[in-house]
Amino acid sequence: MTEHHLASNLNPPSDQREWDVIVIGAGAAGMMCSATAGYRGRRVLVIEHAKRAGKKILMSGGGRCNFTNMDAAPEHYFSANPHFCISALKRYTPRDFLELVERHAVDYVEKAPGQLFCADSAKPMVALLETECEWAGVTTWLSTSVNAVAAREQGGFTLSTSRGTLGCEALVVATGGLSIPTLGATGFGYELARQFGLEVLPTRPALVPFTLTAGWKEFFTPLAGISVPVSVRCNDAYYREPLLITHRGLSGPVMLKSSTHWTPGDSLHIDWLDGLDAQQALVQLRISEPRKLLRQWLGERLPKRLAQALAQWCSNTLSLDSEHPAAQWSNDTVAALAQCLNHFSLKPAGTEGWRTAEVTLGGIDTRAVSSKDMSVGAVPGLYFIGEVLDVTGQLGGYNFQWAWSSGVACGNVA
Repeated sequence: MTEHHLASNLNPPSDQREWDVIVIGAGAAGMMCSATAGYRGRRVLVIEHAKRAGKKILMSGGGRCNFTNMDAAPEHYFSANPHFCISALKRYTPRDFLELVERHAVDYVEKAPGQLFCADSAKPMVALLETECEWAGVTTWLSTSVNAVAAREQGGFTLSTSRGTLGCEALVVATGGLSIPTLGATGFGYELARQFGLEVLPTRPALVPFTLTAGWKEFFTPLAGISVPVSVRCNDAYYREPLLITHRGLSGPVMLKSSTHWTPGDSLHIDWLDGLDAQQALVQLRISEPRKLLRQWLGERLPKRLAQALAQWCSNTLSLDSEHPAAQWSNDTVAALAQCLNHFSLKPAGTEGWRTAEVTLGGIDTRAVSSKDMSVGAVPGLYFIGEVLDVTGQLGGYNFQWAWSSGVACGNVA
């Protein structure tokens, strides 16, 4: 189906004021829920304040959308209520969504084990969701804001919007979190939750690059653009993934993953040799190649600029002459160099914050929400799905799978 044909179904003229279901938010969870409810014969309206649907989908995964992870399981999610996500994930699995992708003939690739991306662009993923909504009879209003929501005495809800007053039996809030405000992220979903008596747990940016203090920035800035596989520890977490040095700080999968465990004041511990026992290797070097310099040895294992910088940093830290070959290293020197390379410790200045964070950690307390259908027990007809809830997936397609699973769980009932 062409983009022009799809566009003709958005913002259609409609005098309809009453709907079975109104979904606030045309993102991954919102569109998935809408199509699911529409196929049940429900009259569904999606309201989106942005000019187009799925804006965050389009920019995710470097513009290619890491739309699921075949290994998605509860242990890959963060929540104060860790059991909450189990039911929805079990009932709508990555395999279920992959079948939908294949039915729409969306080309995809597996970039890392289990991580599925669109082959060329995320546009086909948004087109898939828009097509499903169209086939399910869903109406979508773009560039439409919701100003206020009120529960009706007889049941259902009244919405004051930029296109007039609307009513519905079921209201689904799929407004997402606070990450990337340039795409339209707001705290509106949290405001609605509080309005109806739900607790909102503290939120912070997650899956986000780190920024550096002045001293560390001086060290890393000349190395910008280097990507290297490393191991990183942050509190109780340990990850082995590529690290990317940027002009702003430290990024790459290993840093984004570590950010979900980091709080201000915590240190990051980097193993630049990615598991190689530096002490054992340097002892062997002293025997086998006694004339070799540290920077030469590191240059065989790391990009040259990084090898030279690390060798100089270790030497300066330990008050060593960087021109001393391995033969002149004492046992204590070898142990200290190994510590520098296997346990390189630094305290970031902070993170890049909401501007570049891929997701929001925290959100609506799920203890007031049904894990089966995402309904709020104390407020009949009210549902919350996707990122607005206190369910955050790790990097690698897990957050999109939560969007699909929670959307379907809600759409089958709302």
